[in-house]
Amino acid sequence: MKSTPFDVDKDIEPIPFTDELCSQAQKMKENGLDWTPHVGCFVWDPEHHIDVDSPFPNRIYFILNLGHFHRIFTDSKNMVAKLVWLPTWHQARLVAVKIGVPAEKIETLVQGAIQPGLELSRLYELINRYLTK
Repeated sequence: MKSTPFDVDKDIEPIPFTDELCSQAQKMKENGLDWTPHVGCFVWDPEHHIDVDSPFPNRIYFILNLGHFHRIFTDSKNMVAKLVWLPTWHQARLVAVKIGVPAEKIETLVQGAIQPGLELSRLYELINRYLTK
């Protein structure tokens, strides 16, 4: 069965797959953000380790079957080393709480008049600030 690619012109993005967001996610990884690959994660493959075309733009993949990724990367440790996790809004909020971002900082971010697509980018920025403290 052939997959149907994501159509950036008509489909509603599950997360904003922008170069800026991917760059911020890379910074979170470099700043020590810990994650364990599991079903439900979006990942970015900037170094083209995955041979199969992504259904999403910018070499973004969704982990639906962890076993498939383990066949490519051998195990989760190699996945973490070679891929960049793109936390969803919900995942990023949980990460922020886990690393000690005060609730009021998150709430201020949420309540601000931010245009669609920038909320997650701003939350990634906030996480990066706390990862480097």
